[in-house]
Amino acid sequence: MTNEDYDDFDFLPEEEDLPEYDDAGKDQKYEHYRFVADKGQNLLRIDKFLTVRIEGISRNRIQQAAEADCILVNDAPVRSNYRVKPLDVISIVMDRPRHELEILPEDIPLDIVYEDDELMVVNKPAGMVVHPGHGNYTGTLVNAVAFHLKQDQIHDMNDPRLGLVHRIDKDTSGLLLIAKTPEAKTNLSAQFFRKETKRLYVALVWGNLTEDEGTIEGHIGRDPKDRMVMRVFPEGDQGKAAVTHYKVLERFGYVTLVQCQLETGRTHQIRVHMKHLGHPLFNDARYGGDEILRGTRFTKYKQFITNCFALCPRQCLHARTLGFIHPVTREELYFDSQIPDDMQAVIERWRTYTAAREQME
Repeated sequence: MTNEDYDDFDFLPEEEDLPEYDDAGKDQKYEHYRFVADKGQNLLRIDKFLTVRIEGISRNRIQQAAEADCILVNDAPVRSNYRVKPLDVISIVMDRPRHELEILPEDIPLDIVYEDDELMVVNKPAGMVVHPGHGNYTGTLVNAVAFHLKQDQIHDMNDPRLGLVHRIDKDTSGLLLIAKTPEAKTNLSAQFFRKETKRLYVALVWGNLTEDEGTIEGHIGRDPKDRMVMRVFPEGDQGKAAVTHYKVLERFGYVTLVQCQLETGRTHQIRVHMKHLGHPLFNDARYGGDEILRGTRFTKYKQFITNCFALCPRQCLHARTLGFIHPVTREELYFDSQIPDDMQAVIERWRTYTAAREQME
């Protein structure tokens, strides 16, 4: 296999938020690799089998692919501990054709909070997909970064050793860290892995939380009935361990403004954990937060909620604080971003509504 083959087999570490894809075409799969086991093949774990046959691929990448149902044996998905048997037909599939994701520079405005020779910190607006993927091959944050760096010949955003260190959802706003050198990406990725970074999110959730602060623990994995949704599984059953610390910032009776600190970084972690706690994010359509879950039955209240949904037509979640150690200078860096206008407008509406309701009581 060539380096180009390896680049196409790009399974990034699972982060708080991988890009969201449209439902259309989600079951479409394209074969990227195909192997047939020899007649004399000894029983061997498939992750070991594939690391030998794909140059430069790590066993961890293979395991991530298996968790995403991207490794098939005789046309059926298998886990990474599957043992390859003689004449097994092994396919690696993805939701895009091979080489479809060449990153093209696009002149898209970027809100750059910080930049030096090693890294960038960018404040992503809601609605922008982070990385090209199924249904979103252009107009992404990475396309914008590629344009920003195109004058510098040493930076090639098609090089998997550069670029995003973590991700957030399309409809989540806030701070993202981008590595501009392979050394920076290795160092910063290790900080995320060792839980040395500081990531604080602000979220508006349904309901009045019982405690002022707490910790949510629960393995997170893809729902076997709906691969577009994550869910919490019993410990040790399925998924990966996930820990979210939360703290109440402001109470509005029917909804609560909370701060969430990530100890781990799983796909949709805050959204899934808060739903598991019984408090889905306000207007989070994927996890049931786009319905009236708390409050009255009065028509005026229903209209109030409808107006709030219109003001912020997405889940109310913002990645506000990002802290890490600079890979070269070793300086501790912290960055904060203001809550965006759409989410702030909803918060102000709830403040006004709560104050008026308290006056009437």
